[in-house]
Amino acid sequence: MTGYDDDLRLAHVLADAVERITMSRFRAEDLHVEAKPDLSLVTDADRDAEELIRGQLRRARPRDAVEGEEFAPTGSGARRWVVDPIDGTHNFVRGVPVWATLIALIDDGIPVVGLVAAPALGRRWWATLGSGAWAGRSLTSAKRIHVSGVRDLSDASLSYASMTSWAAIGREQAMLELARSCWRERGYGDFWSYMLLAEGCLDIAAEPELGLYDMAALVPIVVEAGGRFTSLAGADGPFGGNALATNGLLHNEVLARIGT
Repeated sequence: MTGYDDDLRLAHVLADAVERITMSRFRAEDLHVEAKPDLSLVTDADRDAEELIRGQLRRARPRDAVEGEEFAPTGSGARRWVVDPIDGTHNFVRGVPVWATLIALIDDGIPVVGLVAAPALGRRWWATLGSGAWAGRSLTSAKRIHVSGVRDLSDASLSYASMTSWAAIGREQAMLELARSCWRERGYGDFWSYMLLAEGCLDIAAEPELGLYDMAALVPIVVEAGGRFTSLAGADGPFGGNALATNGLLHNEVLARIGT
């Protein structure tokens, strides 16, 4: 038990409620899709899901701040919930089942609770600070997860997001060279890369441009599974605008190759 067990239970309750919205809209013929000013996509399901989460947090944690992808931040104070109602909206729109609701609690600048719920895959992953990382369908049906023990790049599996995104920050060549040094490379993308890493299925995951809501829930899970999560500049946590996650054993070497 940890000091955040009640918050973790609340995160699961929120995920249960959101799932009823997102699954009812997944592959719906009347799904409404818009392009935001940054040209990313948003659906009616994104907005409805975030509104539901915010409403339940107002009732359950009225003193806590809330930050999400679709609406302006509310509240202030040391405790801040950070949510992404549908991480992987492009997949959601196209009917690909790899999308998830991300729910995190940051307390005094430290991500202390993280939950990733992927209902179309029938999977959840979660962690609280000091409690280990877990995966399963619910709190009562869970298995503890751990990162891999791979120590050499030649044995490592890499997930790198899209190669064009690395070109946009001038790191395409560095990423290509890293990929050639690894045993295997794939672009799993979004939350999926980091959950596979936390389960020990791959060893390196990196993305060059992310928001706090994309990363906050991932950090406790990766770290409690034994891995490391930093920005490309090497700062621990989800606050650097990009991400490098590894099993920890490979982190410094990968950072030296693709870091900024």
